[in-house]
Amino acid sequence: MRHGKKNRKFGRKAKVRKGFIRSLAIALITYEKIKTTEARAKELKPYIEKLITKARKGDIASRRTISSRLGNQESLANKLVDEITPRFEGRNGGYTRIVKLPQRKGDASKMAIIEFV
Repeated sequence: MRHGKKNRKFGRKAKVRKGFIRSLAIALITYEKIKTTEARAKELKPYIEKLITKARKGDIASRRTISSRLGNQESLANKLVDEITPRFEGRNGGYTRIVKLPQRKGDASKMAIIEFV
């Protein structure tokens, strides 16, 4: 039974799924806006919002935690702390926005854009 298990599996094993979400987060931090499927965007949103909440502290421990969650890429952690989080000073959550797009022609999957507010 699936009681309390709300995450999508995306047809992948746990470690591969974790790396997949991590790569989506890296792309979002790098480009600040990505086009993906709606299901992927909905899974990415809480992951990235928790990282931003952690980054708002700005101390060395939070930078190291963020860096480890992003595959030990210190440059991305620094970008998140120094460039992206200052935009959200007066905001208590809701750092990302999902905009729904028309279905993809090839397989008719629902598409969306996820971006920082």
